[in-house]
Amino acid sequence: MPVTALVSAKSSGVTAASLALTLASKRASLLAECDPAGGTIRAGFLQGEVGAGLGLYHLAAAERTGPDALAQAFANHLWTMDEAGHRKLLPGLTDPAQAGALGRTWAALSEVLHVLADDAGYDVFIDAGRLALESGRLHTTLTPAPLLHQADLVLLVVRGTGQSLTLARHLIDPLRTELAERGSGPDALGLLLIEDGPYRAHQVTEALKTPVLAALPFDVSTAGYFTNGGNPPRGYGRSPLLRHARTATEHLEAAASRRKVQQQYPARPGNPQLAGVLQRLSERGGARG
Repeated sequence: MPVTALVSAKSSGVTAASLALTLASKRASLLAECDPAGGTIRAGFLQGEVGAGLGLYHLAAAERTGPDALAQAFANHLWTMDEAGHRKLLPGLTDPAQAGALGRTWAALSEVLHVLADDAGYDVFIDAGRLALESGRLHTTLTPAPLLHQADLVLLVVRGTGQSLTLARHLIDPLRTELAERGSGPDALGLLLIEDGPYRAHQVTEALKTPVLAALPFDVSTAGYFTNGGNPPRGYGRSPLLRHARTATEHLEAAASRRKVQQQYPARPGNPQLAGVLQRLSERGGARG
């Protein structure tokens, strides 16, 4: 199953979208709240139910001890979000000042997340928060760069508004270059569209020269519940956000699978027939999306 990192240029609904995808997945799923600016799920959606003794920050000390200690700490610091135990959360930082201690932890955490996805079949989502650049590169403290580098998919969350597209446009090329030079490849980058505003998926794809891999409706009541907690809105389980999130997870899995096929069987000048097959597969997958 894929490891998918979600980021934004500014507040675009990364956390609400990450929660929706995690809770709606048809498989066991995990959300790692890795925003260096601090996590909001603990105080919002979970209404303070989880204390500071649980979460991401505690993995830093374990990582210094070794891989086994990190794996054990990771398992001990997960919070179960459903009665069946299929939806898990790694709560984020309680203080942005803690981010500096995680510089060498991100890469090791990424390996753990990929083991969970590849060997245990989890859908893994990473809330990486707002992107921060320094001299055209991902900021080494204000972004969890290794998590983005190693993710199967990196989704830039945008809204269908002129303001959101303008802010996102300035990040596309630096992020694509970063993934090309340090990550799994520029084709890992895609868009997750929050359908708020006049621009539709094909227009957003054209404007940002980047494919919209999935879209979620602008569901104010359910997104507000994910952001602020409290009582779930009426009809929560059948809400537009969760229904579309289920479909979105399928689209993301298909996109990640197409990437793996293309990486295993890259199109070569001497093999035009294979190139044509891969092109048709990509077009067919995009039509379903």
